[in-house]
Amino acid sequence: MPVTPELSAGKAPGEESLAPQQTRIMGRASYFLAWFGGCVSIGTFAMGSSVVGTLNLIQATVAIAIGCFVIGIALALNGAAGYKYGIPFMVQARGAFGFAGTRLPGLVRAVPAIVWYGFQSWIGAGALNMVSTTLFGFDNLIFYFITFQFLQIGLSVMGFQGIKWLENVGSAFILASLAYMFYATVQRYGDELSANLLTMEGSWGLPFWGATMLFLGIYSTMMLNVSDYSREHKKGTGAGLLTTIYAMSILPCTLFMGLIGFMVSEATGTADPIQVFTNAVDNTPLLMATLLFIAFAQVTTNVLNNVVPPTYVLMDVFKMKFRTATILVGLLAFATFPWKLVQPDSAAGLQLFVQTYSAFLGPIFAILVVDYFLIRRRTLDLDKLYDENGPYRGVNVAALIATVVGIVAALSFSSVSWYASLIPAGATYYLLMKHWAPCQRFRQ
Repeated sequence: MPVTPELSAGKAPGEESLAPQQTRIMGRASYFLAWFGGCVSIGTFAMGSSVVGTLNLIQATVAIAIGCFVIGIALALNGAAGYKYGIPFMVQARGAFGFAGTRLPGLVRAVPAIVWYGFQSWIGAGALNMVSTTLFGFDNLIFYFITFQFLQIGLSVMGFQGIKWLENVGSAFILASLAYMFYATVQRYGDELSANLLTMEGSWGLPFWGATMLFLGIYSTMMLNVSDYSREHKKGTGAGLLTTIYAMSILPCTLFMGLIGFMVSEATGTADPIQVFTNAVDNTPLLMATLLFIAFAQVTTNVLNNVVPPTYVLMDVFKMKFRTATILVGLLAFATFPWKLVQPDSAAGLQLFVQTYSAFLGPIFAILVVDYFLIRRRTLDLDKLYDENGPYRGVNVAALIATVVGIVAALSFSSVSWYASLIPAGATYYLLMKHWAPCQRFRQ
């Protein structure tokens, strides 16, 4: 019989592994703050910009709130296996996709993370460059981008020990900064906003539900690999409380950033957050503080959400050590050409990007949830999940077929792709696993 890898008795900074995690380093407050600080995505600003002209201010607010609560439920569901057994996403996926088959969900999860990593690093570097230009007259965005990226790589190699303290310390500053930016936006553009956004009729139909998916879609990647984080949370928190922690930690930042992007784009027509806040804040010291907060927020988001997932994928597929994989992920972010993503006409492109990759992420999410709750009945055999020659070797064709079915359904309803993919993918996987003989060994 294969033997489950030895549970780690302790965890020094940077010593992450794919083995079941016994030492949990995040309590409830720490876990809440980690998600809070890790969800300040400038991409949310772009998503807010993309629904201008479609929704009014009230509809945009409700759409963001609904998206966040759906996220909370989804994170609690798919993070249950990682929370109970201490296993990361790539190990969790072996039961559904097989050892070789996990390369598909791994790739689907890693690519968007690296793209957002590069995008948010460029935003952070732009904020630092604006501070440097204003205070010292030194204007060199490329220099700050390279420097900023290597700084994040250095922080990332510390693993979850570094992430925990970075997120916990930074969360209060992030909240204060976002509240001030929201206030400054309303003060500067209040007249235009009251004239347009509150009186606009908007839509409560398909465009509204499409907007909920846009704000949800930014986090659909994290819904996939939430076990990478839930395995670090100390045991003793029920499913209901976990759902609340997820939803309420994500809601404030998403609401602030989405509405700021929505309102400022309506008033100015620009989707570049650096230019937005340069125009919105008249006081130079406050502007410098705001820009520094923007830069800091990119660090807290990247190290949690955009470094860990592709790092674990590289560790699983190529058997790399954590630090080596982390460095490689940081270098790959240079190749995403983030300077193209912050152009004034990029909001629509980012919207299409979110809709497209959500079409791939939704089916995989549905398959993992169905596999854990309906096929495995919340009981996993860890020995088999770590045995490359055991019943989960190779590829589970049922998961691949279900993924394709979900993708087709999602692309058929691209504006709500994530929602549309769930039932077709989940139902197909369940039926194949229950009634198709080639799936027999994967049911063990």
